[in-house]
Amino acid sequence: MRAAHRMIIGATVCMTLGLTGCGSMGSSTGANFLYKNITVADGSTMAGEGHTVLFKGSPLALSGTGIKVGDTLREANLTQADLSLVTITDTKGKGKVRIISVVPSLDTPVCEQQTHYLSEKNKGLDKMVELVTVSVDTPFAQKRFAGEAHIANVTFLSDYRDAEFGKTYGLFLQGPHILARTVMVIDAHNTVRYLQITPELTQLPDLDEAFAVAKSLITAS
Repeated sequence: MRAAHRMIIGATVCMTLGLTGCGSMGSSTGANFLYKNITVADGSTMAGEGHTVLFKGSPLALSGTGIKVGDTLREANLTQADLSLVTITDTKGKGKVRIISVVPSLDTPVCEQQTHYLSEKNKGLDKMVELVTVSVDTPFAQKRFAGEAHIANVTFLSDYRDAEFGKTYGLFLQGPHILARTVMVIDAHNTVRYLQITPELTQLPDLDEAFAVAKSLITAS
């Protein structure tokens, strides 16, 4: 049932957005993951009502109250692998720097690469900060992805219930019912210190810049 549920969720997202190359989750694992030449987004759009992101040039409207750099992290419930709820403010990394990577669905090539990059290319930051991935995939699908991809240094949290996180942060795309591709860096005091929402959904966020900001926060503390 879990595998079937995962396949249905992934197929629904792929068909809704017309995404191509949606293979099975974690088909390439760990150090064997084959990184593709995917464009890294230049700049960021703004979160919240009245703003949009593009999917292959077509606009998709963002829903919810926008977050911006300098804001305090807002409480929003997310679902953990054991189906228990946790607020984004109270993850296991609370009190230290956190990098939150938001993806539309792990069962798409760009999201898969973004999550591998977060896990494998963070230059040792995973020893000092909490790495978090948020998506609308079910907790079962996230757990399967992490296992098949051999990713053990990332906290996976699901916004599948009612997109509370997406709406609270202005990152919810109501039409396809997914989240906008985003990376944010949160300092030890729960303040947003870096935020990038990719203007084009098919492009990667600049995770290297997020890593640099996180490292600077650690060095300054």
